[in-house]
Amino acid sequence: MQADRRIHSIDVARGVAMILMAIDHVRVYAGVPPGGPRPGVFFTRWITNFVAPAFAFLSGTSAYLLGQRLGDRRALSRYLATRGLLLVLLELTVIRIAWTFNFDFGRYLLAGVIWMLGWCMVLLAALIWLPMPAIGAFGVAVIALHNLMDLMSDAARTALEQSSLNWLWQILYFGGPIQLGQNGPTLMVLYSIVPWIGVMAAGYAFGAVMTLEPRRRDRICIALGASAIVLFLLLRTTDVYGDPRHWHVTEPTQMPTLFRFINTTKYPASLQFLLMTLGPTILLLPLAERARRKIGEIFATFGRVPMYYYLIHIPTIHLAAVIVSLVRESRVNPWLFANHPMMNPPPPEGYTWRLSLLYAVFIVVVAVLYVPCRWYARRKATAPAGWMRYI
Repeated sequence: MQADRRIHSIDVARGVAMILMAIDHVRVYAGVPPGGPRPGVFFTRWITNFVAPAFAFLSGTSAYLLGQRLGDRRALSRYLATRGLLLVLLELTVIRIAWTFNFDFGRYLLAGVIWMLGWCMVLLAALIWLPMPAIGAFGVAVIALHNLMDLMSDAARTALEQSSLNWLWQILYFGGPIQLGQNGPTLMVLYSIVPWIGVMAAGYAFGAVMTLEPRRRDRICIALGASAIVLFLLLRTTDVYGDPRHWHVTEPTQMPTLFRFINTTKYPASLQFLLMTLGPTILLLPLAERARRKIGEIFATFGRVPMYYYLIHIPTIHLAAVIVSLVRESRVNPWLFANHPMMNPPPPEGYTWRLSLLYAVFIVVVAVLYVPCRWYARRKATAPAGWMRYI
């Protein structure tokens, strides 16, 4: 396979993830809770759990494929470090404004998925100098072993929380609010670095699989994906290791058993969460390769410009929520200018949308976004290498 040829299945899988992501972000402005015992609400949130793992894993795969095109590990390392720092900057500025439609930087900053991807790219810029087996082993080890932190004693956890480096532990693993200076803003760490650096490193090593002859590649994808699903079912059934919440005893009793079984921990992403989401993603890559007609091409279009899509989809969804508020309430509800998605108060009484409205807005938003994404994908494919490589 030529190194400069795009792999259709990666574009399709990434495009599906981009579209699913919009469901969750419309949900934020709809005031619908992130899960619950009702099937509609539960699965509205649950289906979007596949997004971040696919995004991080395939970002690593794309980095490997870019390295094959460049043929220069130094150039790839420089690109990953530069792009990673750019993503962190965008998260703290442009994306922060898009989420909130306010400029209150003195009170609230968000370390979300783009922040995580950015720092993981910076770390990957160093990891790529290792032999490929070492990169793959590192990625799998981080994914498999990080839940050993759950075995930490309460005394050890308290010592970390009270140490002067607690902020670093939060960024690396625990997440949560970090006060930046005595009168500075609160940095809300939604996505910690671990285990996501393991996911991206594993995705980088997986890139070597995606360059194999198609039949062999498909067999490996099916074997890896099925193995991950089986391991998830085994770990989840035994409920001993791989997720800090033991679903047999800690979930609300009103939640159906199936919901409790698949309601794995996302922050920080547990081993079981990653097996549950990455397994099907990898398993279905051969099917994604065969999605060649109109629907497949629509998915692939979004998947070719994931960062561009991310940058424009949040303000588009936010603006759509403003329009819905005008129609429903004859005014723009001030809640829409609160610090979404982490430090905003609960929605005002009577504000929460019906799921039918949530999904109607989601469909309209995705349809609207297709036009600029198609334009940008074509422009990026024909433009000389430049700033477009970073967005």
